[in-house]
Amino acid sequence: MNILTVGGGGREHAIIKCLKKNPEAETIYALPGNGGIAKDAECFPIKATDIDGIVDFVKNHTVDYAVVAPDDPLVLGLVDRLEELGIPCFGPRANAAIIEGSKVFSKNLMKKYGIPTAKYEVFTDAGSALEYVKNCPLPTVVKADGLALGKGVLICMTREEAESAVHSIMEDHQFGKSGDQIVIEEFLEGPEVSVLSFTDGKTVVPMISSMDHKRAGDHDTGLNTGGMGTIAPNPFYTPKVAERCMEEIFLPTIRAMNAEGRTFKGCLYFGLMITKDGPKVIEYNCRFGDPETQVVLPLLESDLLTVMQAVTEERLSETEVRFSDKSACCVIMASRGYPVKYEKGFEITIPENIADRVFVAGAKLSDGKLLSDGGRVLGVTEISDTLNGAIEKAYEDVKSIHFDNAYFRTDIGARALSAVKGA
Repeated sequence: MNILTVGGGGREHAIIKCLKKNPEAETIYALPGNGGIAKDAECFPIKATDIDGIVDFVKNHTVDYAVVAPDDPLVLGLVDRLEELGIPCFGPRANAAIIEGSKVFSKNLMKKYGIPTAKYEVFTDAGSALEYVKNCPLPTVVKADGLALGKGVLICMTREEAESAVHSIMEDHQFGKSGDQIVIEEFLEGPEVSVLSFTDGKTVVPMISSMDHKRAGDHDTGLNTGGMGTIAPNPFYTPKVAERCMEEIFLPTIRAMNAEGRTFKGCLYFGLMITKDGPKVIEYNCRFGDPETQVVLPLLESDLLTVMQAVTEERLSETEVRFSDKSACCVIMASRGYPVKYEKGFEITIPENIADRVFVAGAKLSDGKLLSDGGRVLGVTEISDTLNGAIEKAYEDVKSIHFDNAYFRTDIGARALSAVKGA
């Protein structure tokens, strides 16, 4: 079987490594892939957003199945285009991917169908938004409507910060057309939980919960990033919370999308906050999270390709999805200065004995050498019987990897460990 994977980051590397375990996966194409993915797949320099280029590739290569991983091509309708060519896909069509592509859509969906989320207002012009923030409760959260590389959410502690957020998103167009509309919502408090789920539009199978670490610096300081590390499972996601989420959030979301004529098939990501009033949705993503995927998929004991095909063929209820009861930790090794300015082009050395547990996010091959080529460069994942053991092993691996200008947080999993010890 020839499998096409779309994307070129650490998430895609984790997916490809998992797909390779299936003996039927003969050839895996990665568009565009990266220097590390090139060891596990045949890479072609076609951008994930080049929909016509990907369609042309498929017309000229035998592709039996496609996995579209990033948000942009999903929102742009790549799955629709591939299905028109007769290629079965894992990933939602454009009319369902809007659940991430438009925060205004997703907030209105939750309001219409009674799915718990933060109170909010929608604005289409800066003047009205600026007038609103003069008197809204603080802190407040300002969100660009569209996709913004995970950086379109600004938590504002003061009115000045809220006004600045409105100006930068709506007037300075910091996120381009994604900021033509904004959502301003109440600030929720409580531990955050990421729950990825397989769904075929009828059945929902949550994966192992995880905890992301978004801020660039230790102790959750510094700028927001695409994610500096993750652990799984998340100790705040108790069986009782999981039960409430299934009944109040997961199943109602699938039903709501069906009722709107937007059946969702693929990986639906629930970004949750466990508030004093119960779990609430912070955001939906229409795909695997990054770097959550790097701790969730290594704990998957069932065959990923089999599960994905069951989703595509709407047979998920008949398919076993089993996860290990162990713990995982992923530490992101980034370029110093990320997420703002950073240098790249430094040679990366990874000991051969841990290479299978390193997911390459931002690197290229040059004369046979792997060079840093992005903000987030590597995701280093380890598994152990205990969370503490997984964290210790991941940091041991990190210390054995080298590239100039490398940076990583030293406290990934610390908050989760405190919760485990305090339980």
